[in-house]
Amino acid sequence: MEEIVNIDSLDLLENRIILLLNTARNQVVDNINFTMVHTYYEIGRYIVEYEQKGSDRAQYGKAILKNLSLRLTKRLGRGYSEDNLGNMRKFYLCYQISETPSRKFTLSWSHYLKLIRIQNSDERNFYEIEATQNKWSTRELERQFDSSLFERLALSRNKKAVKELSLHGQIIEKPEDIIKDPYILEFTGLPELPEYSETELEQRLIDNLQRFLLELGKGFTFVGRQVRLSFNEDHFYVDLVFYNRLLRAFVLVDLKRGKLKHQDLGQMQMYVNYYDRFVKLEEENPTVGILLCADKNDSIVEITLPKDNNQIFASKYLTVLPSKEELKRLLEK
Repeated sequence: MEEIVNIDSLDLLENRIILLLNTARNQVVDNINFTMVHTYYEIGRYIVEYEQKGSDRAQYGKAILKNLSLRLTKRLGRGYSEDNLGNMRKFYLCYQISETPSRKFTLSWSHYLKLIRIQNSDERNFYEIEATQNKWSTRELERQFDSSLFERLALSRNKKAVKELSLHGQIIEKPEDIIKDPYILEFTGLPELPEYSETELEQRLIDNLQRFLLELGKGFTFVGRQVRLSFNEDHFYVDLVFYNRLLRAFVLVDLKRGKLKHQDLGQMQMYVNYYDRFVKLEEENPTVGILLCADKNDSIVEITLPKDNNQIFASKYLTVLPSKEELKRLLEK
C-alpha cells in the first residue's frame, strides 16, 4: 500500500530547507565581505606602520606603494595595484579604531571606498550608520551623499543634534525628524524648467516609487494616490498617502508645481483634520502633512500655520541634482 504524502507538510518542509540554505549562503557572503574588509584594514595598518618605522619612508610613500604593488602582483596576481594599496592605507588612517573590527566594519569594501573619500569624520560616520541600517547599495549611498543628505538633515539642528547624527544616524521620534528641505527628486527625469504638470510629477514619483520612498526616509510605506475625501456632496483628493511605521502616523503629501500659497496650507490642514477624525486609529499618532512645492515664502508659511505646529510642513523640491557645492550654497542661503 502506497504511503500517503501530506502535500502541505511537504511544501512546508521544502520552504524551510530553502530558507535555511538561503540564510546560510547570505551568511557566507557576509563573512567573505567582512574578512576581505578586515584584511584590507590590516594591510593598510602594515603599510602605515612600515612607513612610521623609518624617518625617510613616509617621504617616499609613493615609491613604497609602487614597489610593494609589483612584488605582491608578481606573487599573488591582480588586486594589488598601487591605487588599491593606497586605498587600503587610507582606509586604515580613516578608521584607526580601538574596538574590535567585527563591531565596526558592517559594509562591503565598495561602500568603504566611497566612505573614505568623505573628509569630514562626522559626515562619514553618519553615512556609514545609515548605509548599514537601511541596507543601502553602493549606488544609493553615492546618491544620498551627492544629494547632501547629511547637510539637509543638519540644517535644522543645533550642534549637539548634529553630533548625534554622526553617532547614531537619523533618529525618528517626532514629525520634524522626517522632514527635509529641499527634497531631491532627480530620479523623476523631469527638467528644471516648469515644463510639466503636477499630474506628470505625481506619475513620475509613482513610476519611481522605490526611489521616492528612499528619499522620503526611514519607515515609510505607500498607501495610495489620489485618495478621495468626501464631505457630503464635495470630494477632495490627496495626491499621495503614506504611513510611517516609526512615527505610527499617516503622512499626506500634496504636490504644488508653482509657488506655495496660503490656501494650499489651509487645504492641507483640512486633509490632516479629516484623517485625524475619521481615518487614524485611537492608538495612532496625529497625521502629518507635507506640501512639496517648487518655491515658497517661509514668512507666509510661518504666519499661516499655528505657533505650536508640529503636523504640517512645507518643503521645496528639486528635479535636477545640483552639485554638492551648489546645494551647500543653496542651504546656506
